[in-house]
Amino acid sequence: KDFNGLEKVSAIKVYDFQWKNTTDRMNGVLAHELKEVVPYAVGGEKDGIDEKGDMIIQGVDYSKLVPVLVKAIQELKAEIDELKNK
Repeated sequence: KDFNGLEKVSAIKVYDFQWKNTTDRMNGVLAHELKEVVPYAVGGEKDGIDEKGDMIIQGVDYSKLVPVLVKAIQELKAEIDELKNK
């Protein structure tokens, strides 16, 4: 099934954040936000809690975003090629 990669990529919010336990900064996404756009790239549930009452942190598998990014690049290239030919 075909999909609009550029639309998906445009819907992903990306943040610059600092880890809570260090001063390290990183770029990334919020798992619960990404789950709305690319659900198979996110594991776990938002605000999950185990039987002991401890948090179960959601995780993002960034490798699952690669096909979406490739599709978006292909769409952008097609747009650029079309504009070059005008």
